[in-house]
Amino acid sequence: MVYRIHFTLQDLARTRVSETPLPLLELELAVRALQDRSQPARLDAWRRQARAGMSAQARMALSLMPAVGSTPDFLSPTEAGTPEDVLEHVRATSPRQIQADLADAAEHRSLPTWARHLADDVSLFHEVCTGLSELHASLLGPLWPQLTADFMADRTVRSRHLLTGGVERLLAQANPQWMRWNPPVLEVRMINGADRDLHLEGEGIVLVPSAFCARTIVISPAPFFLTYPALHDQPLRQFTALSPEAEPASAAAVPALLGRTRAAVLTAIAEHPGCSTKELATLTATAPASASEHATVLREAGLIRTLRHRNTALHSPTPLGLALLNARP
Repeated sequence: MVYRIHFTLQDLARTRVSETPLPLLELELAVRALQDRSQPARLDAWRRQARAGMSAQARMALSLMPAVGSTPDFLSPTEAGTPEDVLEHVRATSPRQIQADLADAAEHRSLPTWARHLADDVSLFHEVCTGLSELHASLLGPLWPQLTADFMADRTVRSRHLLTGGVERLLAQANPQWMRWNPPVLEVRMINGADRDLHLEGEGIVLVPSAFCARTIVISPAPFFLTYPALHDQPLRQFTALSPEAEPASAAAVPALLGRTRAAVLTAIAEHPGCSTKELATLTATAPASASEHATVLREAGLIRTLRHRNTALHSPTPLGLALLNARP
């Protein structure tokens, strides 16, 4: 059974990859992953750590976000921005919207009895918002810089697909295990046996790579979003995405990197994330072999990441690399 997404020419023109992660959409996917038992080797250590010391408010928010089923829309807005800004937006949800979203969720599953008072009990709603913030802090907070870096790495690959093969290649290769492009229809395989059609009606769709999405999830109505596993074609990177980051390079190693040419290479990568070695050589007026050598040193020092896509090395800065550049006089 499949979810058939029908594209018009206008839809194809408006289809794109999200520019940044969507904090509360990623949180909803993380909450789903927390409550099921799939991918034990990859997720169980994270699950144990996330559950340790979870507050009562966090458990309240968790009870509104099931492993399978509908989460009230106000708890998982598909908005970009910092986690703090998006959480602040949730706090500003109107009572009418809270009531409507809870009523919609209740049509698909049972909700906690106390949830019926959320729309008219400001104190109770504040507790749920506090719990949502704590959930993000405990489930995603320590991983957020790394998840953001992996998001950008995946976006780099999808952007290359778009540049070299258009929207057709982007849709065909975003997640071939679960999606098949059969022009003008994108067929998404559904594990729940659902069989339906979705017409985008000129709105297009936004693709959102996710660390916690295990397949493909379609979010509607408009604006339409489609999430898929980030770095699915980089199995080792995907498997280690939730592992702690390696220790950054020592302070003594950093000055040794910043000769004039190497500093120019790092700056070029920061200004053109996802650039190839050939592009890096052009940007810094160096030979490709020299650009590759400098990129290797920067990567070993923890200042850049390199993602291999087919025969091309794509370079992006790490948070440490960006911090180093920002600290320069």
